[in-house]
Amino acid sequence: MSEPLTTPGEGFHPHLHDATAPVGPPLRSRLHHIRADSLDGDTAQTGGMRRFAAVSGHTVGSEKLWMGQTHVAPATSSSDHHHGESETAIYVVSGHPEFVFLDNTAGHSEEVRLRTAPGDYIFVPPFVPHREENPDPTDEAVVVIARSTQEAIVVNLPRLYALPEQDA
Repeated sequence: MSEPLTTPGEGFHPHLHDATAPVGPPLRSRLHHIRADSLDGDTAQTGGMRRFAAVSGHTVGSEKLWMGQTHVAPATSSSDHHHGESETAIYVVSGHPEFVFLDNTAGHSEEVRLRTAPGDYIFVPPFVPHREENPDPTDEAVVVIARSTQEAIVVNLPRLYALPEQDA
């Protein structure tokens, strides 16, 4: 193919070739590269695990998204918690973390344990109490987390319990 697919000023990004196009604020006019060694540990935390923000309102100015990593040490369980109004998507990078919650759909509470492996995904709906556990005696578990809010909402709980519908 010898002809370009678009000509300057046409296509998906017409402003790229137009010197008179208005320039937006820096956070909205360029991509952001967050290096692995510059993740931000100054984010909401839960006992037994360590969260690191990569993409957040604080780090890059995101308005609707938070993304980062969570590390759970060997033979460790996190404290019970939920993430408020955030939907949370989890991708297992390494280790075999287990995600524990109470299922109350059958009219009685039953503890459910989701055992995972690298490459697996977990979805945590808003306000669902849960905890992460790493049963491995020697290796840390690492997951990547994406949330539907710009900051890591974490509500630590005294125990794992199902929230009444009116509280969710």
